[in-house]
Amino acid sequence: MKLSKPRWLAAVGGFAVVSGLLIHSFLSPNEVPEHLRNMQNVAQSPELNNDTESQQVLALTVKIAELQSHLARLNALGERLAEEADIPAEEFNMANSPSSGGPLQVGMLDSEFSLSDLQQQVSALTTHLDQKENQLKLLESLTLGHHIQTTSYLSGRPIGKGWLSSYYGVRKDPFTGKPAMHKGVDFAGKENAEVFATGSGVVSFAGEKYGYGLMVEIDHGNSYKTRYAHNKENLVALGDVVNKGQAIAKMGSTGRSTGPHVHYEILRNDKQINPAKYVYRKPKT
Repeated sequence: MKLSKPRWLAAVGGFAVVSGLLIHSFLSPNEVPEHLRNMQNVAQSPELNNDTESQQVLALTVKIAELQSHLARLNALGERLAEEADIPAEEFNMANSPSSGGPLQVGMLDSEFSLSDLQQQVSALTTHLDQKENQLKLLESLTLGHHIQTTSYLSGRPIGKGWLSSYYGVRKDPFTGKPAMHKGVDFAGKENAEVFATGSGVVSFAGEKYGYGLMVEIDHGNSYKTRYAHNKENLVALGDVVNKGQAIAKMGSTGRSTGPHVHYEILRNDKQINPAKYVYRKPKT
C-alpha cells in the first residue's frame, strides 16, 4: 500500500531526522547541503498528521537514524583498532559493506515510501550492525589480547601528585550535607594536573556526563571499566586505544564539584565497586 501525501510527508520528515542526526555529527551548519536542509524543513510541515501509520513511519525512521549513528561510531572505533593492530586497510576495511550483488529489480523501485520499505531498511541495518560488531570483537581480541593484555591490569592512582580526599561509601554530601552513597574515590590536586589511565584499554566514553562534568571512561576488557570525572579537559576521544600510565585528561572541577579533583570509579559488569584494593595493589610484572 502506498502512503498518502500526509504519510509521505511523515516519511520524509522522519528521514530528515536521520539526516540531521548524521550530518550534524560531521558537518557545521554552513556545510549541510541545501537539499538536506529542505528535507529537515519538511519535517516541520503542518500537514504531518498524528494517525497511527504516520507515527509508525516516524518511529521507524528514528530507529534507522539510531542504527546509522551507531554504525558511524563502530566504524571509527574499528579503524582505530585496526591501525593499532597494524592491519592494512585493504585487508580489513570497516567503511565498505560485505560484497553482494544481483540483477536490478526495476519493478520494485518507487518514489514513495511504504512501511514495508522502512521495515526492510531497519532489518538490513540491524544485520549490518551485527556484522560490524563481529568485526570489532575480532579486532578487540587481536588488540587487547596481544597489545595490552598485561597492562590492562588495574593498579595505582590516576594522579601523579595529590591526595585521596574522599573514600568510597556513604559520606556527607558536600552540597546537601545529607548522607549519600559515594560510588568512587576522589583525588584532590592542582587544576590542570595530568590524569592518568590506571590500565590499558579502549575509550568507551569521552565527553560531558550529568553530575560528572567532563569524563573519560575506559573499557579494559574482562568486564572492567574505569571512569575519570570532573576534568577540565579530555585528552582522548571515543575509540582511542590508551596505554597504562598515559595522560588522558587535565584535572578540573567541572560538573558537581567543589574544587579541582578527579573522581575515580571502577566498574565490574557495569556496576561500581570499591576501588581501594586496586589503588593500593602493586603493578603486575
